[in-house]
Amino acid sequence: MTQLVFDAQTFVNFRDYKFPGHGHRWTDVKTFRILSGAKDDKLLGLLVADEQFRDDYAGGGTDAAGQRHGPYWLRHITADAYQEVGSAEAVGTIRRWADQHGALPEALEAVMAAEVYAVLAAAARCFVLPDLGRTAFHDWGGVHTEFHEYVVIDRERASLALIVAADD
Repeated sequence: MTQLVFDAQTFVNFRDYKFPGHGHRWTDVKTFRILSGAKDDKLLGLLVADEQFRDDYAGGGTDAAGQRHGPYWLRHITADAYQEVGSAEAVGTIRRWADQHGALPEALEAVMAAEVYAVLAAAARCFVLPDLGRTAFHDWGGVHTEFHEYVVIDRERASLALIVAADD
């Protein structure tokens, strides 16, 4: 069996909630099933090589032949680029980003709590893709004001989640 199998995607568009502070923000959570014995560095490598990773997050979705991931050229992202981070720190970063224009509407806060914060908090291991710098940007890579990316490994649920939070 393959060690990483795409399972589901959850997209949360802040514009779907009528409030003045939406800031054109959104989160995208792609979940994968994993084998229990797979090592973290192997899983990160499989993720970077997966078709679902070929997403520029500019509205077009996954492109099997794509060469972009978020603001970066795909060639600049490797498993080694990810840095381990505590899940509480990851939740804090996403909460600060989400609340930067004021409190979220109750319904959106509930969705973020269930679909993003809970996933981050349940992480056995959590990795962040740090800012790779402008030299790693693709030809129009600066369109996101902020781009946050985490990979969450949850061994109890045999899952890996790729969480992206950005604005455009």
